[in-house]
Amino acid sequence: AKGKNKKKEKPQWADGGGGGGKKKDKKKSAAATPKAPKFVNTTPKGNKKDLSGPMQDAYHPGAVEAAWQDWWEASGFYGCDASKAIGKSEDDRFVMVIPPPNVTGSLHLGHALTAAVEDTLTRWHRMKGHATLYVPGTDHAGIATQSVVEKMLMKETNQSRHDLG
Repeated sequence: AKGKNKKKEKPQWADGGGGGGKKKDKKKSAAATPKAPKFVNTTPKGNKKDLSGPMQDAYHPGAVEAAWQDWWEASGFYGCDASKAIGKSEDDRFVMVIPPPNVTGSLHLGHALTAAVEDTLTRWHRMKGHATLYVPGTDHAGIATQSVVEKMLMKETNQSRHDLG
């Protein structure tokens, strides 16, 4: 039978499927990607970023994000003054208690997504003028935590939770 002894080459992730001509395509796409222009941050530390210049054709994080962190800190956006919150109505206050990562130590994309959404909500309420507070909370993974702690207890002291009372 013709072609029986030929082994089919398996596609590899790194080469985009193992087909011919992929290296040439990579060179073309690299040449088509615009390089980030040299950016010099002229905004004085703590001042709001000057946005009067022309907007770039593509997103360049170093240029876009420059100066915002300093301005947020100088403006006090990362704090909450309790005396200002006392006089505000319940609708003008926003408090979120956030849980720390699980004691199991298994972090996943869901943790990052949750933190991003919580941060976005808090910033949105701050921009609306609400008194906001984003507070670390307690471990939300009770069963997983209990399991890990019980295993550690047995390993280190040879006791179960029942032995402790």
